[in-house]
Amino acid sequence: MEIAEMLKNYRRMVVVGLSRDESKYSNKVSRFMQSAGYRIIPINPVADTLLGEKAYRSLDLVDVEFDLVDVFRPSEEALDITKKAIEKGAKAVWLQEGIMNDDAKAYAQSKGIGFVQNKCIMKEYVRLFGG
Repeated sequence: MEIAEMLKNYRRMVVVGLSRDESKYSNKVSRFMQSAGYRIIPINPVADTLLGEKAYRSLDLVDVEFDLVDVFRPSEEALDITKKAIEKGAKAVWLQEGIMNDDAKAYAQSKGIGFVQNKCIMKEYVRLFGG
């Protein structure tokens, strides 16, 4: 699946590693995507709410429907996160800039799930749709 298609069709986004700190990139990107009409479902082990949404301690605990999992965690965590995301029903997994894991990519592809790595979802949105 093409990036543009993902961004058009997958509007409910779990963000693994969403920081409470507004100066952190994960927070800035999530706020931008939220302002562009995406529902942000935060994963943060120490927050109750973020960006006006209930925050979950882990991906395991998410009890709402979502389409895409956006990952702001180290590359070595990506395979486990990808497996859990697919188990929970994700249609796509997105690893942010600087995050790459070819095992996660191969796993997602073997399951027919969209996968992007080493790209900023906000930058791709702006590139494709303006902003």
